[in-house]
Amino acid sequence: MSRDRNQPVQEVKARRDAALSRLTQAVPYMQFMGISFDRRGNELTAVMKYSDHLIGNPLLQALHGGAIGGFLESSALVELMWSQVWDQMEAGGPQAEAIEAGDFPEWPKVLDITVEYLRSGLPRDAYARATVSRSGRRYASVRVEAWQDDKARPFAEAMVHFVMPRAR
Repeated sequence: MSRDRNQPVQEVKARRDAALSRLTQAVPYMQFMGISFDRRGNELTAVMKYSDHLIGNPLLQALHGGAIGGFLESSALVELMWSQVWDQMEAGGPQAEAIEAGDFPEWPKVLDITVEYLRSGLPRDAYARATVSRSGRRYASVRVEAWQDDKARPFAEAMVHFVMPRAR
């Protein structure tokens, strides 16, 4: 039985939000890039706030390809970790208590990433949503799509493959 049935809704929401916040704060690169995550239930949307340091060529006023790639990779990594953390938090017990104390499972390692730049990233906020395609004991695949003004018009996509950490 889920722990949530015995806790007030606001307490459950606060617990989940705190866990996501601790998870994302564990990666300083995301802080530098201005990447945060909006959570609705177990679904995450990555947000990269626009900043001048994300521009690659000032004459084009387009986001740097490395910034876009880093945003997509970070989105995939957090989605994969969150899917593991969510399951452990909802199961309760010692693993859930460890996560609430900030002791997360070991992070997976990126094996490879393929980025497709579909159009220029404009000088404004960007959003991304990742989907775990496969997650096994040794390997995981995550697909990511990024957009700015219109979700139906993505400006970049990526497929990221991870090597999963060995079980503790």
